[in-house]
Amino acid sequence: MIFEVGILGSSSATPIYQRHPTAQVINFHERFFLVDCGEGTLIQMNRYKIKFHRINHIFISHLHGDHYLGLLGLISTMHLQGRSTPLHIYGPHDLKEIIDIQLKYSETALRYQLEFHATDPLSPAVLYEDEDIFISTIILSHRIPCTGFLFSEKPRLRKLKKDKLHQFNIPVTAYNDLKAGLDYVDEEGKRIPNDQLTNDPRKPRRYAFCSDTIFDERLISIVKGVDLLYHEATFLSDKADRAMETFHSTAAQAAEIAKRAGVKRLIIGHFSARYKNLYPLLDEAKAVFTETTLAIEGDRFSIE
Repeated sequence: MIFEVGILGSSSATPIYQRHPTAQVINFHERFFLVDCGEGTLIQMNRYKIKFHRINHIFISHLHGDHYLGLLGLISTMHLQGRSTPLHIYGPHDLKEIIDIQLKYSETALRYQLEFHATDPLSPAVLYEDEDIFISTIILSHRIPCTGFLFSEKPRLRKLKKDKLHQFNIPVTAYNDLKAGLDYVDEEGKRIPNDQLTNDPRKPRRYAFCSDTIFDERLISIVKGVDLLYHEATFLSDKADRAMETFHSTAAQAAEIAKRAGVKRLIIGHFSARYKNLYPLLDEAKAVFTETTLAIEGDRFSIE
């Protein structure tokens, strides 16, 4: 089952050096979710052949322009191209007013239903859930209310050992109970332990998106053990004072969160326009947490 993160934008406030503001597409088993929608996101989606009509859920972390200014263009383009299926947007309460004003003064009546879901920047909550995945908020510490997003695959059913089922003459009617982890008990009361008849399922996978945030140790327990963590790394450590002033993080601080949380891999992004060369940021992070990579536009990260 595919679980993949695609980078569409990795710059901070200023689009520069062919880097665009924050936007990512998460592909979970051919269900596509857009996370943040900075200026130029639609262009980036076209460039990397992302079919934006397949996106039904958009998650906006906060109301700094580099994280949502591409949203209204995307909404309008979907309208102009005849979208008819509902579009769900999850974001700060005031984002609805911004969208409504734009639609009002452009005299646009969307051809499709736009469903808005306000996020709570003070209390984590599950925003979306289906049979395979749930998406919840991560409370972040930024200059304005801001949330990250945690994509969590649901536990899979246990896998049947077909040879053992035949060996013990297990009836088909018992299969669902076995997949759910129950032992098999025959008509005579003989019990066969579940682990003799099934294998462990694949461990559920998780991806954590931590948008703009100051270094915050509270994140460690929230993202503990995730397969892939994206954490902003706006500055190098020589600008730590500037990072604190603007409620952002350094590359070393992002790596420290990853190290202490025991994550498997770290992606750093949201790079300041002052850095044309990003490798010093990568080097700083890797000195703390070796499994670090840069958020380079067009790159895709598969969670196995």
